[in-house]
Amino acid sequence: MASTISQGLLLTIALAPLAGALLAGLAGRQIGVRGAHTVTILGVLIAFIGSAVVLWQVAGGARYAGTVYPWAVQGRLVMEVGFLVDGLTAMMMVVVTFVSLMVHVYTIGYMEGDPGYQRFFAYISLFTFSMLMLVMSNNFLQLFFGWEAVGLVSYLLIGFWFKKPTAVFANMKAFLVNRVGDLGFILGIGLVLAYAGSLNYGEVFAKAPELAKIAFPLPLWGGDWRLITVACICLFIGAMGKSAQFPLHVWLPDSMEGPTPISALIHAATMVTAGIFMVARMSPLFELSDTALNFVLVIGSITALFMGFLGMIQNDIKRVVAYSTLSQLGYMTVALGASAYSAAVFHLMTHAFFKALLFLAAGSVIIGMHHDQDIRNMGGLRKYMPITWITALLGSLALIGTPLFAGFYSKDSIIEAVGLTHLPGTPFAVFAVTASVFVTAFYSFRMYFLVFHGEERFRHKPFPPADVPDDTHDDPALGQHAHDEHGTAAHDATPHESPWVVTAPLVLLAIPSVVIGFLTISPMLYGSFFADSIFVDSAAHPAMKALAEDFHGPSAMALHALTALPFWLALAGVATAWWFYLVQPAIPAAIARRFAPLMRLLQNKYYLDWFNEHVLAAGARATGRFLWRRGDVGLIDGALVDGSAGLVRRVAGLVRQAQTGHLYQYALVMVLGIFGLLTWTLWPYLGTLMR
Repeated sequence: MASTISQGLLLTIALAPLAGALLAGLAGRQIGVRGAHTVTILGVLIAFIGSAVVLWQVAGGARYAGTVYPWAVQGRLVMEVGFLVDGLTAMMMVVVTFVSLMVHVYTIGYMEGDPGYQRFFAYISLFTFSMLMLVMSNNFLQLFFGWEAVGLVSYLLIGFWFKKPTAVFANMKAFLVNRVGDLGFILGIGLVLAYAGSLNYGEVFAKAPELAKIAFPLPLWGGDWRLITVACICLFIGAMGKSAQFPLHVWLPDSMEGPTPISALIHAATMVTAGIFMVARMSPLFELSDTALNFVLVIGSITALFMGFLGMIQNDIKRVVAYSTLSQLGYMTVALGASAYSAAVFHLMTHAFFKALLFLAAGSVIIGMHHDQDIRNMGGLRKYMPITWITALLGSLALIGTPLFAGFYSKDSIIEAVGLTHLPGTPFAVFAVTASVFVTAFYSFRMYFLVFHGEERFRHKPFPPADVPDDTHDDPALGQHAHDEHGTAAHDATPHESPWVVTAPLVLLAIPSVVIGFLTISPMLYGSFFADSIFVDSAAHPAMKALAEDFHGPSAMALHALTALPFWLALAGVATAWWFYLVQPAIPAAIARRFAPLMRLLQNKYYLDWFNEHVLAAGARATGRFLWRRGDVGLIDGALVDGSAGLVRRVAGLVRQAQTGHLYQYALVMVLGIFGLLTWTLWPYLGTLMR
C-alpha cells in the first residue's frame, strides 16, 4: 500500500508564499526593501524545498488525497479545501516553485530602485500561492478559486505601472478576455455539478461513464448533444482564456506591459499553464468525447501556427518571446486534443524552464541596453554580455527542439503523437505543428542574431526602418521611473552585463533547459509516473501507446531525429534567419515590400484586436446604450415608474373631485351605498317572493 504524504507538509508548501506575500504587502514599509524580498524569497524557497520532497515521495509511490477543511455543506454537496497529490501535481508544484524562486531572485536586480518594490514582491509571491492552490486542489471549487486568483494577480501585475495608460489598457484587456473564457469554465463546472452531484474530482470521474450516456437537445444546433461533450467544451473555453488559445489569445502579447519578471512567471509557470494542467487533470472526462478532443486539436493547431507567424515580424524583444509562448501553448493544446496528455504536460515542464530563461535573458538585455527593447537597435552584444548571450543561446536551442536539449524530447513527441491520431482535424494539425518547427526556428534565431551578432547598431542613431515597422506604439514621455521598459533609448551608451542576481537565475534555468528532457522522458512520458494522474482510452486513442512501443531511450530518439523532417526544418529556419539578418539584410525589407498586404495583415495581428474593439466591444456598448435608453429610461423609468406615478396622480385627481366637504352630499352617498348593498344582498330573495 502506498504511503501517505504529510498534510502538514502540503499546508506548509501552500501557505509559505502566502505568508511572505502578506508580510511584504501589509508590512512592506516597516520591514523595508530588504525585508520584503527576504520574506517572500524565503517563503518560496520553503515551498520549493517542500515540493522537491513531495516529488521524491511521489516517485517512491506516496500519494495524498483528502480534505483539509470542509467549510460549507449544503445537503449532499460538500464544499471543501482539499489536496490531491500525485505525479501530475508533484511535477507542477516543483516547476511552479522553482521558476518562481528564480524570478524572485532575479527581481532583486531588475526592480532595484522601483518605488513599488515591496508591492511587486507581494504580488509575485501571492501569484505563487494562487497557482499552488490551483494545482494541488482535489475539487472543482478550489480549482476555481486558484483559477480566479491567478487571474486577479495577473491583472495587478500587468498593470503594475498603473500610471502608464498602455499598462492600464493591457491589464483591463487581460481581465475582460479572461472573463469570456471563465464564463465557459463556470458553465462547465455547473454542468458537472448538476449531473454528477459533486465537485470532488474522484467522485465526478467515477461517474464519468454515466455522464457520457446523457444527451439533450440544443435547439440552435439541431439534434442531441451529449452532456460530456458540452461540459468538456465549456471547460476548454476556460482553458482558451487562461492558456491564451485562439481567439482568446489577444491579451497575452499585451501582458508585456508588466515588468519582465512577471512576464517570465505568467508565461512559463503560472497563469498560461493553468489551462493545460486543467485539461490534463480532466482527462477522464475528455477521453469520452471525440468531438471535444477534435475541437481542442483544431484550436491548438491554429494557435501553434498562426501565432508563430506573428512572432516572425516582431521587433520588441519581449513580444518575440511572447508570441513564442503562444505558439508553444498551441503545441501543448494539440497534444491534449490528440489524447497525448502526458506529452502536453511534459512539454509544459520543459517549456517552463527554457521560456523563463528566454524572458529573463530578454530582461537582462533590456537592462544592458538601458531599457531599449527594440532588437533593431541592438547587435553585437555577445562580447558585452557573455553570460546573457550563452544562456539565451541555450534557451533558443531548447526552444527550437535541437536534439538532446529539453524542448526536443517534448516537442518531437507531440509531433509524432499527432501523426498517430485519427480525429477529423488530424491532417491540419500535422501540417500546423510540422510547419511551426521552421517558423519557431526562424523567429527565435532572427531575434538571437539581431541581438547578439552582427553590427553594433546601438552605437549609432536609432536604427533605420527595417523589414517591418515597430508594432509598439509607446510614448517615451510615459516613462514613470528608471525601470519603465518603454523609456527613451540610450543609443550611444555601451551595453553591460547584468549583476549576479540577474545572471545567476539565468545559469540555474539554463541547466534544466539542456538536460531535463533527457533525464525525465523515460519515467514521465513513457513510464508510469502519470499512470494514476492521467487516463487515456488506449483502444480509442492509441497514439501514446504506439509511441511507447517504439521508444528505445532518449539517446536513440535523438539519433533518430537527425534523419527526421522536424530537425531539417529547424535547421532550415536557423539558416534562413542567419542569411536574412547577417549575410543579406536587404532581403527582409524586399520581401516586406513585395508582400505588403500580407505584412499589413501580420502587423495588425489578423485584425483581431480591431474586430474585438470595433465590432464586439462597440456592439456591446451600442446594445447597452439601447437597453439603457429604451429599457431603463423608456420602459422602467418612463412607463413603470413615471407612468404608474402619473396614473395614480390622475386617478387621485378624479377622486378628489368627490371630496366637496358638504355633509349632505356625504350622507346621500352613504344612503345610496347602503341601498345598493342591500339590493345586491336581497336580490335573490326578492325573486323568490315575487313568484
